[in-house]
Amino acid sequence: MSTADPRRWWALVVLAAAQFMVIMDTSIIGVALPEMQKDLGFLQGELQWVFNAYVIAFGGLLLLGGRLSDLVGARKIFTTGWGVLMAGSVVAAAAQTAWVEVVGRAVQGVGGALIAPSAMTLLMMLFMHDPKELGKAMALYGAAAPAGGTAGVFLGGVFAEWLSWPWVFIIYLPIGAATLAATRLLPAVGGRRGSVDVLGAAAVTAGLALAVFAIVRAPENGWTSTGTVLQLAGAAALLVLFFVIQKSVREPLMPLGIWRVPRLGSANLAMALLGAAWIPMWYFLNLYLQQVLGYGAFASGAALLPMTGLLMIFMTAITAKLLAKIGAKPLIGGGLLVLAAGLLWLSAVEPTGTFAVDVLPASLVAALGMSLAYIPAMMAAMSGAPQEQAGLASGIVNTTYQVGSALGLAALTAVATSQGAGQLGDLPALTDGFGAAFVWAAAIAAAGGLLTLLVMRGEKTATGTGTGTGAGPVAQDERVRA
Repeated sequence: MSTADPRRWWALVVLAAAQFMVIMDTSIIGVALPEMQKDLGFLQGELQWVFNAYVIAFGGLLLLGGRLSDLVGARKIFTTGWGVLMAGSVVAAAAQTAWVEVVGRAVQGVGGALIAPSAMTLLMMLFMHDPKELGKAMALYGAAAPAGGTAGVFLGGVFAEWLSWPWVFIIYLPIGAATLAATRLLPAVGGRRGSVDVLGAAAVTAGLALAVFAIVRAPENGWTSTGTVLQLAGAAALLVLFFVIQKSVREPLMPLGIWRVPRLGSANLAMALLGAAWIPMWYFLNLYLQQVLGYGAFASGAALLPMTGLLMIFMTAITAKLLAKIGAKPLIGGGLLVLAAGLLWLSAVEPTGTFAVDVLPASLVAALGMSLAYIPAMMAAMSGAPQEQAGLASGIVNTTYQVGSALGLAALTAVATSQGAGQLGDLPALTDGFGAAFVWAAAIAAAGGLLTLLVMRGEKTATGTGTGTGAGPVAQDERVRA
């Protein structure tokens, strides 16, 4: 058993702060989007790039970030990631045009892709000496995610209402500086020799970006137009190239043999569809509150707090207990179906609706579904991996969620725009467009739930970060056939 670092719990605070900030980066801009749209000249259908630029860079480069963490050293990559995130925040805050804003968000995403995997590596280094401590540390680290989402919704509303939207990015500078000053608490472990699959990282990121670009532009250019077809074909070719590269290089970002891990494929499918349903719901709900119901930025953020509060409570206090009792499969499948029900309820929004009737109950049902499915899907993806591949399995499932989020938002924005969501000021048309997006998001979530119940192996996932060898905090011989 390795020696415990006496500063490990203080170091966990630094790592949890990083998780908090990375997740907050995806939620804080939501309520500020309408103000950014006015100031920077985004068209309604283009506004999603403020979100997707971050997600594409973050999701597309997560595996590369993990590889660099192994080769260069986790603390160095963690520190570098914060520097990149802060640089992107400066660009995003100072932007005077839409394209500069998108560039700043992409740079932030690159920083997040370096921070997230290196933080997980450092956490494992600090707590792997004691399975019980590791389980507690993972729970605290995991709780930082819903806390970051909740804080982002609230702070985004505060800044946009009483200061200005650039403050949703300026906030990263003092927090980043404090985090960098505290990195001395983290273990300084050297890297190892090896190569970096830069070509594979470029192929997967470019393929994802081109696919999202094609889907975003399809309503304007036509789904069967030469440009759209060529762009989608190019995206498919780049993604195929990525898999060819992974099969041929000596040290790939994603060794294809990892997909032989039980339930990794079905858990990743569930995560992709979960992201494709949940993120568009959050995006369009923000727009409905502000563009249809006339809420200000702060009121919109406050309106989403019950939903994010429920997420935080369930994810940290209830879902883990349910996971231990009934296993991952029913929670993932059932959670996605509950999410679908909440989304279908939201699709009935009215131009003259109210928060108490049209938003609150349906959003709480959707949040309940998300909180039931997310952690079990993560654990199902990682539980069968051997110890040496647990980090890779974690990186893949996080990447899958981000990819699903980006593609889902692009596709449902195209649906919403085609149904009238691009007609600012026309409340019935906007509501029709948002309602159509909620319907299709419900269909995506329902498909995910049914596929999970049909194809996922019915095993119970232990509630630690266990591996297929029983080396995790909770031995995997606790698995039973459902």
